[in-house]
Amino acid sequence: MATNPEIPPVVTSFAPSGTQSLPPRNIRVLGVPLDMGASRRGVDMGPSAMRVAGLEARLESLGHHVSDGGNVAVDIAETQNFGNPNARYLKQIADTCTRTAAAVSKALEEGMTPLVLGGDHSIAVGSVSGVSDFYRRQNQKIGVLWIDAHSDINTPDTSPSGNVHGMPLAALLGLGPDLLTNIGGFAPKIAPENTVLIGVRDIDSAERANIRRAGIGEVYTMRDIDERGMRAVMEEALRAAGRGTAGYHVSLDMDWIDPEDAPGVGTPVRGGATYREAHLAMEILADHGRMLSFEIVEVNPVIDEHNRTADLAVELACSAFGKKIL
Repeated sequence: MATNPEIPPVVTSFAPSGTQSLPPRNIRVLGVPLDMGASRRGVDMGPSAMRVAGLEARLESLGHHVSDGGNVAVDIAETQNFGNPNARYLKQIADTCTRTAAAVSKALEEGMTPLVLGGDHSIAVGSVSGVSDFYRRQNQKIGVLWIDAHSDINTPDTSPSGNVHGMPLAALLGLGPDLLTNIGGFAPKIAPENTVLIGVRDIDSAERANIRRAGIGEVYTMRDIDERGMRAVMEEALRAAGRGTAGYHVSLDMDWIDPEDAPGVGTPVRGGATYREAHLAMEILADHGRMLSFEIVEVNPVIDEHNRTADLAVELACSAFGKKIL
């Protein structure tokens, strides 16, 4: 029977349930408890909630070596002036992202896989900048999988709220304020042809224009997932993000998942990925083996139910790092 040479075979493991067959990684956990990028407070407690859910132990049970690098220093919103209402707390967020980039780059230099825990999605400017800088110094580029209900590609000129957590992808593509776009002294951090949006379902008109302006070629909405299935979408997405790159950074916003399964998120939107669709996406990601770094953002324990969302975030991280059913 003929096979598609572009789609790798499914990796099957016959290890006991809960183990993984992929090579063990050295993982560096980094918390970034930032919530100044959003209107609703509480995601600053996300890193703690995921740690409480047993992140380190559960990854180690898969055979990985995990070290916790603690939290990146973050200003307290109540002690700061929010500044420009079109980009609230921009300087403070840029400073946090600069520190995050340095921590991520250092982890990669030490042979570690960064696992960044947010905080709101504005931290991705720091995470991706650090990964991009590390591989740029090796004359390589990276791809990005942006798994989110939102496209996060507003700028201060287009944002209806002035919340920076709606701007990080724009900044990484070279749009928006210099404080964000030029972290590390270079821009853009990623190429549009290697940037993939997965599961978006809440995009405003200005963001649609910015997606076209940036030249992003691969945008998979929830309708695409509904009609074509998660496997087809993920296989195409991984090919696009990996084409001509060292690999890809995965930025997982927990609001990508339907609020029925992930109620404790910064900006919930109905109609998201199901529990099994989310795990399937992570399992396919692990099968390909080209993930360079991973981040989980927008877990909000204040509105969660018995830490359900943080627990699911940890489950998904385990699937992304190779946990198998068989």
